[in-house]
Order: sequence, then C-alpha cells, then structure tokens
Amino acid sequence: MKAIGYLLPQSIDNEDALIDIELPTPIAKGHDLLVKVQAISVNPVDIKVRTSASPESGQHKILGWDAVGEVVATGDQVEFFKVGDPVWYAGDITRDGSNAEFQLVDERIVGTRPKSLSNAEAAALPLTTITAWELLFDRLGFTPLLPSKEKQNSTELTSPKPIILIMGAAGGVGSILIQLAAKLTNATVIGTASREQSQNWVRTLGASHVINHHQPLMPQLNDLDINNITHVISLTHTDQHYDQLVEVLAPQGKLALIDDPKENIDIMKLKKKAISLHWEFMFTRSMFNTWDMQKQHELLNSVAELIDNGTIKTTLGENFGTINATNLKRAHAHIESNQAVGKVVLEGF
Repeated sequence: MKAIGYLLPQSIDNEDALIDIELPTPIAKGHDLLVKVQAISVNPVDIKVRTSASPESGQHKILGWDAVGEVVATGDQVEFFKVGDPVWYAGDITRDGSNAEFQLVDERIVGTRPKSLSNAEAAALPLTTITAWELLFDRLGFTPLLPSKEKQNSTELTSPKPIILIMGAAGGVGSILIQLAAKLTNATVIGTASREQSQNWVRTLGASHVINHHQPLMPQLNDLDINNITHVISLTHTDQHYDQLVEVLAPQGKLALIDDPKENIDIMKLKKKAISLHWEFMFTRSMFNTWDMQKQHELLNSVAELIDNGTIKTTLGENFGTINATNLKRAHAHIESNQAVGKVVLEGF
C-alpha cells in the first residue's frame, strides 16, 4: 500500500522530512477495523510528533490521525461495524497513522461518518471534535443540551449563566469548540483572534464576542461590561497569557488547556480564587485503553447527527489536494506558519 512517512525527525523544509513509501497492507484482528482511507486532515500534533519522535530503527513513522474512509475488513471481536461502512475517527497516537492507503483502528474510537458532508468536509473534524467535546462535557462538566433531552439539570439552569473565554479560537479545535459551546450549552461564548480574517471566522461560528489576544484582556472585557469569566479554555500559548487568565477568571472558575506550555506555570496562583485546572488530551482513552474508551465512538456518532441536522458545520479551511509527501509537506509548513484558519485537508491517493 502507499504511505507517507519519515525515518528521522527534522525540519519540514528538508527533502526527506516526509517521503512516499510502499508498505504491506495490515491485517485486522480483535477490535480493529481495516479502513481504506479516503481523506485526512493535518493537526498541530502531526507537527509535534514529526519534529520530536524517532521511529524504531529502520522503520518509517506514519503520521496522521484524522481520517474518513470505508471499512474493508474487521477483526473477530468487532461489534459496531461491517465491511462497507463509512467511518470517521482520530485514531491512536501509539499506532501507525492515517497517512496511508489502509489503516488499522480500534472500533471503539470510530464513528459512523456524517451523511451530509463530503469526505474532505468530514475529515476536518474528528480530532478537534473529540478534543472540544471532551473539554466541555468531560473535563469542565457541562451537560450537552441535545434536542432529545427535554428536561435539563436544574442546578445548571438556576446557577449564574456561564461565560466561556476561548483563547486561540480560530484554529481547528477552537472552530468546533465555539459551535459546541454556542449550540449545546447556555453559556456566553467569547473567542480570541488577532487578524480580521480570523476574527470574522470566529464570529460566523457563533461567538457572542471576539477580542484580541495580542492586547490586554481585562480592558477589552471591561469594554464589553464582562467581569465574571467562569471558564477559560486555553488552546495555545497558555504560558504567555497565564497571569491574565488568572486575572479575568471569577472566583471558583475553571481553567482548561490542551497545549504544552514552554514555561512552567505556577499553579499556586490559582489557589486564592480556588480556580480548578483541567487538562485535555484526546489520546488518553486509546493510549491507556480506559474503561470508557467507547465514549469516543458514541460522541462521534452524536456529532454526526448534529451535523446532519444542521446544528454543527464543518471547519474545513483549505484542501491541499491528493495525499502524498509533497502536499503533506506543504500542509505541515502551512500549519507551522500559524496562519491557518480552519482545518487543512487532503483526499485520495
């Protein structure tokens, strides 16, 4: 099968940073599905792994986690899918990725893809959707206001209305997080973005307000007559904004983050306000084979329904064409430029 990989972690401008290769097609066993990959997207995690992780000696490392495809074989313990089923997923960071014609993936982290989206539109979503959903509903404890739920938790409805500040809201995770927060919670959603293009993007996704993270946060919030941020979700550069985030958070507020701060953050600064700290890492369930691993299967199915009924839309930004080393190198370079709005996708081999 065709695949794209590397032998050494290095800068994307090196000729062999990513190369086209041929590998044997893997065989599905146990809970695994063998999926014929039809479309993928590129995430910051692809860049992090490519620049830091060395493959086993003599082996190529295959990146890629977001994927849309068709099941072509199943292991003997598979329960949820059959050959021919259209699927989407974000994979497992401990296994070979989706930058290949065929990929093995555990059915418990796979969902049935949305019917209303193209392959490229659907491929933009799985990893960021899982991250955003787990941030809101698993880490921060919001209850999703799904159409089928007629009666909501009375405590949530009678408590002060939450206000969520999303730092770095125009990227992949932010683009789906804004939608989930705006459509499935009763919170006021504030996103940060610095360029006019990204600010407009954040507004179209449903943010009530947009502020600039390159300027002091508190004065901008004061101008909006907002002084009680209950939840902050920091998606990038947490260390650069940390003191301001503590400042704007209300007492007993919640701070969630997904990035890797380059500077140590002093958690003692959270104590006075009794602010709680929440980490999100969407690979935790698959990496540790947790008891609730199947929740990713369930949430992907729930989001597919929300997409098909028009509640949530794709976060596709740009399509970089066929899945090959040349186009993947361009996609990686674009992500590294920090200029991407929405998701970068590729499709077909």
